[in-house]
Amino acid sequence: MFCIQTCRLARIWAIIYLYIATAYAGVSDIQLAVEQRAQAPIGEYLVSEKLDGVRGYWDGTHLFTRSGRQLSAPRWFTQGFPDYALDGELWMGRGRFEQISSLIRRKDPDPELWRGVRFMVFDLPSHSQKFSERYKIAKKELSEASRYLTVIEQKRFDNVKALDHWFNQVIEQGGEGLMLHHHASLYLSGRNTDVIKLKPMYDAEARVVAHQEGQGKYKGMLGALVVETPDGVRFKLGTGFTDRERREPPRVGAIVTYRYSGLTQKGTPRFASFLRVRFKE
Repeated sequence: MFCIQTCRLARIWAIIYLYIATAYAGVSDIQLAVEQRAQAPIGEYLVSEKLDGVRGYWDGTHLFTRSGRQLSAPRWFTQGFPDYALDGELWMGRGRFEQISSLIRRKDPDPELWRGVRFMVFDLPSHSQKFSERYKIAKKELSEASRYLTVIEQKRFDNVKALDHWFNQVIEQGGEGLMLHHHASLYLSGRNTDVIKLKPMYDAEARVVAHQEGQGKYKGMLGALVVETPDGVRFKLGTGFTDRERREPPRVGAIVTYRYSGLTQKGTPRFASFLRVRFKE
């Protein structure tokens, strides 16, 4: 009897803790996705397009970036936003990451540019229901709240083939990828394995043209490679290296293989990461 009462009490306190944690969630408690294989059947996930915008967080009063910096958005932009927290993406359309990134860094808001921005809502951090219920609430309460608020559409797929078909369509149309939310997932601070990023990854080669020294713990070691593609595009490779590779980096003239996820408007690889040395000349 004592064990039963104790277990019940523990469950009650767990529910109370979850309510408090979600009710007072802030930017520092923002939920982050992982890149891994789905741990449940595809039919258990709600799927949306991964937007190439800037992560935004509405705390019920002010708009912030993922890092916690308050944004100087025009007052009319957030008029009609609810008094509870929203997690989403500040977006100006496919292929316009550079524009939205530049806009949110400005201290003085440009009204005309902000009219082209939408806050694409994908979650309700202060709500304790499972994700499928949070999505229903968002659709019901936010669809007519503001012309600058849009709840990102969530789809269900019965099998991987259907998911792959939509994934390919999104990529062909200039999208960045897909996001998979398990229908029963709670909003959690930090990395949540129930929220999965699905992005295309490509491999390519480039020639090393220079080395840049690292800073901090990489002082005296490689910080980044400056590389050039066969088309003459130069960019930096700063991630993907082991400590040994940073101490003994590929020499100038070496051909390296890197991985990336699409191209920026300037034609440089996005999220480029070093893989290996292909061969040396």
